Amino acid sequence: MVPPIQSPDDSIRWFAMRVTYRREIKVQDMLKEQGIETFIPMRYVLKVSEKGNKKMLVPVVSSLVFVHARQSVIQEFKKRVPYLQYMTDKAHEKIVVPDAQMTHFMAACGTYNESLMFFDPSEVNLAKGTRVRVIGGEFEGYEGVFVKVKGVRDRRLVIAIQGVIAVAMATIHPDLIVPIDVFRD
Repeated sequence: MVPPIQSPDDSIRWFAMRVTYRREIKVQDMLKEQGIETFIPMRYVLKVSEKGNKKMLVPVVSSLVFVHARQSVIQEFKKRVPYLQYMTDKAHEKIVVPDAQMTHFMAACGTYNESLMFFDPSEVNLAKGTRVRVIGGEFEGYEGVFVKVKGVRDRRLVIAIQGVIAVAMATIHPDLIVPIDVFRD
């Protein structure tokens, strides 16, 4: 295979992508075979069948895959797998997630904590919240928006991937968070 031609700005980045017909796990396996890092937000659900109840790990959002690679590498892969598509914003630009934001998002999702709540970003009014950083506890160093989310009484730390998904974490005591503006001078 001939390596793809790289443009000067063809750095490794996190791209939000869609896969048709619930083939996200298949595509993830194919990408991993190529040495390409991926992430699919997952959660445990209880599947009930005649053989009994079974806890299974399933994607939070059907068809969503985050891919960490150069765009040129993804383009080459897409030639063989046309059902992998870039997600775009309202301006039709590819959704690229900053590394730090993706790291926090993956760490939060990777806990598989049952108290995590997932939302479409339009369901959470982040403008009403306060940008904060967690300064203690198991989520120390995480950044997000401390905001009220529907379905719970207290405010929660929300980490949002703009235009893709938002995750509201477990309740974090207010003593463990500080507004991000405190860190900027």
